[in-house]
Amino acid sequence: MRYLLFNKPYGIVSQFTDEGTGHPTLKQYIDVPDVYAAGRLDRDSEGLLLLTDDGPLIKRLTDPSQHIEKTYWVMVEGDPVPEKLTRLERGIQLRDYLTLPAKARLIPGPSLPPRPKPVTPHGPTAWIEIKLREGKKRQIRHMTAAVGLPTLRLIRVAIGQIQLGALRPGEWRDLTQREINLLKR
Repeated sequence: MRYLLFNKPYGIVSQFTDEGTGHPTLKQYIDVPDVYAAGRLDRDSEGLLLLTDDGPLIKRLTDPSQHIEKTYWVMVEGDPVPEKLTRLERGIQLRDYLTLPAKARLIPGPSLPPRPKPVTPHGPTAWIEIKLREGKKRQIRHMTAAVGLPTLRLIRVAIGQIQLGALRPGEWRDLTQREINLLKR
């Protein structure tokens, strides 16, 4: 079995084929046969992506009923006053569903490599950390927009206890045996 941790750069599709979109894919970065992403990050998002050939683990990591916590650093436009953070924590009504309660807190701006397409805010920005136990399509972007804090940059930094660490965008490594054990617990 193979277990990989990849720091997905901005603009990359979280799959090995582009299906005619013309966007760069995982294939440009990872030359390991028969591994698949355990979940996805949209093309505009960055950060931790786990890949493996362990089908039962992929199912467990992507099954919303397992409630595995995922941690994101989110650059938002606007002022994340306590009331807005509380709304994010309680759950947000989005079209046809109410998000599960989350954890949200203001964080200092992290030291990150620049993105290929620079962020161009129209007003003040701030960074918040959001921890979710679910992962609907573009959920964080919809949640922050619903409280008046549009997302400008989104980076997943942890899945459960597995941390992105110092891995640079576009780099990958095999998980350690300790990390594999943590994922399987």
